[in-house]
Amino acid sequence: MTVHAAHTPKISEWPVWTRLGALTGFVALIAIYAPILWLMIMSVSGDPLSGIPGPFTSEWYGTLVTNTNWLEPLWLSVLLGLAVAFTCMVCATVVGRAIPRIRQGKGAILAVALFPLMIPGVVVGTALFLYFRVLLGLKMGMWSLFAGHLVWSFPFALLAVLVVALRFDTRLLESGADLGASAWQRFRDIEFPLLKDGIISGGLFAFLLSFNEIARSIYLRGRVETLPIYLWQQASTKTSNVPLIYSLNVIILIVSTIIVAIAFWLLFGRREK
Repeated sequence: MTVHAAHTPKISEWPVWTRLGALTGFVALIAIYAPILWLMIMSVSGDPLSGIPGPFTSEWYGTLVTNTNWLEPLWLSVLLGLAVAFTCMVCATVVGRAIPRIRQGKGAILAVALFPLMIPGVVVGTALFLYFRVLLGLKMGMWSLFAGHLVWSFPFALLAVLVVALRFDTRLLESGADLGASAWQRFRDIEFPLLKDGIISGGLFAFLLSFNEIARSIYLRGRVETLPIYLWQQASTKTSNVPLIYSLNVIILIVSTIIVAIAFWLLFGRREK
């Protein structure tokens, strides 16, 4: 008995809607990745402002070592991101482990917690600025940036925790209670080991969102200058060293990609088949 391999249709044999969908997806990928690829190429070009690649050089990466004006905004962004990430991890753990246990109103609570995802950043930034500065008379600074970034990052951290929390079997906790374990022991020895991938992933996403945030930061920063604001200001003035923006953005892109890859690996790559 002869077994014939399944026939793989050629592109010309695809239905028209399949070809249209593939073309649309291809165009979308080009629109996403072409500017990133162009940025990386121009970061090693002698005259990136010309828009023409070459001659290739590592001069702009070396200049980052001598021109250290970007270091203070970088450390401020890192410290702010770490504070937001830690707070999101704690809050998302508390809320994320409670939502699956709620029998009534679970959907409403989840909708309220995730609603900030639907609000444009400029609206949130303006609202927080008017509330803190105009109504309460408070000065903007690191604390207001922290508040704005927390509002933006928490829903993402909560979603990461919920990915694992909704799969958690609460009967394990009941068994632990039957064996005499306290509430803290049940959380430490049973629940946390099973939720930690989601908690860590939520923290990574929160850090990344805070580190790259600008829409809300413009309204809430006061005199504080984070790295995204620094880069935005450098790109908007003719007196700045614009070529450094290319190399610095490529470094941020690489680090951000690594963080996202780790988060997705923790959430989905280690799932047992």
